[in-house]
Amino acid sequence: MLRYILSRLGQSLILLLIVSFIGFAVLTLAPGGPLSQFALSPGMTQEQIDKIAAQMGLDRPVWIQYFDWLRHLVVGDWGTSYRDGQSVLHVIGSHLFATLLLMGTATVISVTLGSSIGIYSALKRGGTFDYAMTVFAMVALSIPTFWFGLIAIYVFSLNLGWLPAGNMYTVGDGSLIDYLRHLIMPAMVLALVDVAIWSRYMRTSTLNVVKQDFVRTAKAKGLTRRRVLLKHIVGNSLVPMITLAGLQLPMVLGGALVTETVFTWPGMGRLFLDSLGYSDYPVVMGLLMASAMLVLIGNLLADLTVALIDPRIRLD
Repeated sequence: MLRYILSRLGQSLILLLIVSFIGFAVLTLAPGGPLSQFALSPGMTQEQIDKIAAQMGLDRPVWIQYFDWLRHLVVGDWGTSYRDGQSVLHVIGSHLFATLLLMGTATVISVTLGSSIGIYSALKRGGTFDYAMTVFAMVALSIPTFWFGLIAIYVFSLNLGWLPAGNMYTVGDGSLIDYLRHLIMPAMVLALVDVAIWSRYMRTSTLNVVKQDFVRTAKAKGLTRRRVLLKHIVGNSLVPMITLAGLQLPMVLGGALVTETVFTWPGMGRLFLDSLGYSDYPVVMGLLMASAMLVLIGNLLADLTVALIDPRIRLD
């Protein structure tokens, strides 16, 4: 187990290095750049722009800029935001809780609903519920997330007035109920597509388990239907779903970017778009690295969890 963990950590470091290089190269080759914001200022001369570039270290060769940034990253200095002069870690940290809250809530909703729908669809295969959930999954996977968000705002906010249209809380309130009212719509919209995915995978996994010999043996022993379902079918069906949870992290992060923008949720996704529009490259690179770390850690934890609960799997 220890050897496996060390091996995965080594692979993760290599992947982070590749991600950082590609991200830095793409931002460097992109048109505009950090200096484009200063060039738009009235009365700004080329000499002044060159002086600002020298102060920011942008007049050096790209490979020197990259290794200098990487050296500082290793020691915990992620740079300084071009926009407000704050530490990149401080900027990301101030938005991290909002994203984790949204992603965590959406994940709990999608796993709970998706697993329940998938199991019931498998047990009632070919029935009305199974066909209805298949249609729901196809619709949810075919329509963009932002469209669901706009429809939710139009129906539940503008027409019915049940829920706020955006933000994380009401200024001057900040109560738990207020946080929950602001969280319901973005979390449900973000979870919608994942519910469809989880229900399909869980249905397939459950159908595979139901056909196994140990399930038939349990039924032959006279165990009740409830005990066979809870002890033998559900537990074994959930094992491959843990791996899926790790693989779903990039999709959830991508969905959070869109959802946070639609609902003006102050998370990392919205910060990424704002920083990209402002050409705040240190923050963009910091968000890229933080997202990559979250995905790699999530996948590692998923693999370790599967190995711990399933004795058939050995991590050597």
